[in-house]
Amino acid sequence: MARERRGGDRKRFLRASRDIEHVKQHGRRLSTTSFNLLICRTEDNDTRVGIVVGKRFGGAVRRNRAKRLFRELTRQVYGQLIAGYSLLVFPKRDAMGLSFDALKAVWCSTLRRQGMLRTPETESPHP
Repeated sequence: MARERRGGDRKRFLRASRDIEHVKQHGRRLSTTSFNLLICRTEDNDTRVGIVVGKRFGGAVRRNRAKRLFRELTRQVYGQLIAGYSLLVFPKRDAMGLSFDALKAVWCSTLRRQGMLRTPETESPHP
């Protein structure tokens, strides 16, 4: 299966350590069985997601797999994310035991509960 390059994909993700530290200091924290999430309001018009996987998670192969998994989850819901936030995700080892669909369900339900996903009701004006 060939992967296509996504133009502009890099602006979706937090990479600079100062941005990540800002979210760590000012973000509101929540925890699930699969990941911890920090949410921080920003002045940007875009929402960006950072993925942090420490060495305690496992070897490099395992850490990289977790990052790829959460980048793909982000790509799949990016169009529905509310603008103006920075999200920082800390995957847990338990996430690797779930199927992609199960992890996506946890990811989407967590974002929805936090008001981070647009719903059809918020997009259409009420008559």
